[in-house]
Amino acid sequence: MATDRVQPAPSAPSGETPLRVLLPQVLPAVVVGAAASLLFLGISALAEQLQGVLWDDLPDALGIGGHSSLWIIIMLTATGIAVGLVVWKVPGHAGPDPASTGLGGPPLAPGVVPGLLLASTLALAGGVSLGPENPIIATNIALAYWLGRKALPAVPGAAWVALAASATIGALFGTPVAAALVISEALAGQPGRGSLWDRLFAPLVAAGTGAMTTQLLAEPSFALGLPPLTDPGWGDLLGSLVIASAAAVFGLGACYLFPHVHAAFGRLRHPMLMLPLGGLALGLLGALGGPLTLFKGLEETKELASSIGGWSSGELARFAVVKLLALVVAASCCFRGGRIFPAVFIGAAFGLLAQALVPEVHPAVAVSSAVLGVLLATTRQGWISLFTGAVLAASPAVLALLCIASLPAWLIVTGRPQLELDDQGRSRH
Repeated sequence: MATDRVQPAPSAPSGETPLRVLLPQVLPAVVVGAAASLLFLGISALAEQLQGVLWDDLPDALGIGGHSSLWIIIMLTATGIAVGLVVWKVPGHAGPDPASTGLGGPPLAPGVVPGLLLASTLALAGGVSLGPENPIIATNIALAYWLGRKALPAVPGAAWVALAASATIGALFGTPVAAALVISEALAGQPGRGSLWDRLFAPLVAAGTGAMTTQLLAEPSFALGLPPLTDPGWGDLLGSLVIASAAAVFGLGACYLFPHVHAAFGRLRHPMLMLPLGGLALGLLGALGGPLTLFKGLEETKELASSIGGWSSGELARFAVVKLLALVVAASCCFRGGRIFPAVFIGAAFGLLAQALVPEVHPAVAVSSAVLGVLLATTRQGWISLFTGAVLAASPAVLALLCIASLPAWLIVTGRPQLELDDQGRSRH
């Protein structure tokens, strides 16, 4: 995901005190933060309701097992057909090819938003291995930019983009810390006047409001309930270094496959060929991997981690490989969605596999380190990767290990192909 596309708010013009510049930004930031969270929660609730109908009510009415291989194949293929119709017929075609978009990006035209939301909601409910983050961020940026420019035309467009992106990231993770880390990465190397905190002020207000709105209404939690690490030692450090690096190599496999799979689907040219065939491929992978390898992956990751020791190494390896391939296929055939949440599942399965093979490794170290490695490979966002690995373990002692383990893992992934393509269909590096 390209952090350089999330632009920070403009700094104070010369001659104006920071206080006079920053205070007027509070109200717009609060409004954008609350609205971004409400949209995210609304789409998530709608997708969950539709998921219940498609995977529980409908198969029960038909007398078919909702998680049988047959129903998984039927449902994913039908989802591909439905999303294909949206991309083909709905005005705006559900936005640009998601293979070439990351977190943020330039504002889309407002007319694109309905199709994008519909396509992403169908994919979320239908079991596609993509998360909600990219479409929701793109939608909130488009709406904030369009409405903000109408309501307050004196405010630069870049400010609305920064507020919407920060607010949505805060809402997604339930904390403004994630948004601060993303915006801080975006600020690196960019010219600007004023201190870092002056430039982060309004985005942090928006992120904090988005996070608090989500917390108050939904009470999200990313903690997996892993046994806490209380006294890390040299063995834990070694395990973290090895697992994070191995997971980064594993995640890079998806990055190297991505342009080839995308090109193969691209030869079909029409969304009513690309998406139904992609859905069929996802259905076959889901039948192979089982229900845990479906959907965005957050709840499935919690289920996976709740049974440490209950999965064989063969099962965990199958989960990790199938989900990795499902992520590549889903992102290649034009399903709308993000890659962070499925990458978390891949990392968790890889980490539990490492722990199953070497039981001496602490589960919190194994899972958080593997998630770190896979996210570094698939997103190239160092801070977000560290943050996600740490919050999954919910153990402060793990953070120091992850900071060290991220260094060799970063050396492995930097300069390598990313899980994102440029406009010519080539991997970004």
